[in-house]
Amino acid sequence: MIHRIRHAAVAAVALVALAVAAAQPATAHDDVGAVTHLMMATFDKPETPLAVSPVVVEGDFAVAGWTQDGRGGRALLKRKGHDWALHLCAGDALKDATALRQMGIPAADADALAADLAAAEAKEDPARVALFATFEGVVEMNADGGHPDHAGHDAHAGHTDHAN
Repeated sequence: MIHRIRHAAVAAVALVALAVAAAQPATAHDDVGAVTHLMMATFDKPETPLAVSPVVVEGDFAVAGWTQDGRGGRALLKRKGHDWALHLCAGDALKDATALRQMGIPAADADALAADLAAAEAKEDPARVALFATFEGVVEMNADGGHPDHAGHDAHAGHTDHAN
């Protein structure tokens, strides 16, 4: 009888722990996974694999470094409800707190993103981080999270829409 009560108590504790975990807000780790998943689902192709890292998250904003087919850049993402959406792609502008504030990110979040990104990029291969700067200009994403028509934009010479 005591054995059954003990098993029931253990099961009850496990169920309570699962319920509490499910009720907790998403962690930064969950957000990093969600951002990475969105980037991969949007841009990764078998013939041109996408690499996404580092990803830093602050509040409702994230910056993700990416490389693909000898090019690279950074993406700014915004949280929309429980999901993430691509907002724009850029190069070094996304590592600057002042530029992030000018893009509408609250000052505290912009400062934290810039500091966290600098720390995260310091752990990456310097040659890969150098590719992030090769993305010229700022390209806003459309409502689908894809690049709008950008004919004539030198930063994307030879670039194809990865969402197709």
